[in-house]
Amino acid sequence: MTARAVFAALALVAIAGSARPAAAQSWAPREGTGDVTFVTQVIDHIGRVFGDLRIDCCGTTNVGVGVDVNYGVSRRWSVSAGLPFVFAKYRGEGFTGPVSWVPYSSADSCHCVHGALQDVRFGAHYNLLRLRRSFSLMGSAALLIPTHNYEYVGEAVVGFGLREVDFSVDAGQRLDSLVPGLSVDGHYGYTVSQRPLAIKHDRSNARFNARYGLTDRLAGYAVVALQRTHGGLRFPEDVAPFPERYHEFHRLLQDNYFEAGAGVSYAWGDWDLSFSAIKTVSGTNTHNVHVYTMTAGRAFRIGR
Repeated sequence: MTARAVFAALALVAIAGSARPAAAQSWAPREGTGDVTFVTQVIDHIGRVFGDLRIDCCGTTNVGVGVDVNYGVSRRWSVSAGLPFVFAKYRGEGFTGPVSWVPYSSADSCHCVHGALQDVRFGAHYNLLRLRRSFSLMGSAALLIPTHNYEYVGEAVVGFGLREVDFSVDAGQRLDSLVPGLSVDGHYGYTVSQRPLAIKHDRSNARFNARYGLTDRLAGYAVVALQRTHGGLRFPEDVAPFPERYHEFHRLLQDNYFEAGAGVSYAWGDWDLSFSAIKTVSGTNTHNVHVYTMTAGRAFRIGR
């Protein structure tokens, strides 16, 4: 099997496997206050990465627009909810030769734009530790539920259609005593995913941000992110001999990646605006992607 054929088959990993979190949640809102954030994320799939091999193929563009709401219930507890609407379009061709068995769905073969609601997310967060407004440690649990029985076979689909539970910790540290305007945030999450065909494919995700305030309103930041799948299928050896996996393997792959990027944020009146760009540095069984995320958030208060 040629390297190009291997990567063509990996094209079936869809938006749910590539969506990247817009931000960590290291700092808890005050009781009775919260924020609503509108998020737009564009993911440009330019190829496939399999260790040292990179192949340009199977182009796809995914666009997600959504809203996230976070609210402080008490001094330590907060809750959140989020819902994205995803558009997807596949620009590649069908699969031939050694990987002709890979399904070429109608969602892809029409080369048209598909859009639908994806997965609703509900979260609960607890401020484990906070020190003089300079350090915060948050623990979180979140539930992801597909909004409906959407199509998940193909590249131009809105998600993987899996129920998931995510457990995470976020830490934030302000470093003004060392460098005025400097702060860092770290995130680690472990996701327990529904198991089609009884195949485990849980994952760990980590993210690190370093932020520097350029002015009172403008800040820049650098970000690195990685994912490691616990279990999952290797392609093609764990797939080709098993026909029952042909329509499931794309959401069960052992998808590992390391990404890096940068962004800016700006305070404009009552709004906080941000833009970031991130790209794949290395990985296995993963997309080579460019991810662009734009957010607009505003704080609110309920009651006096």
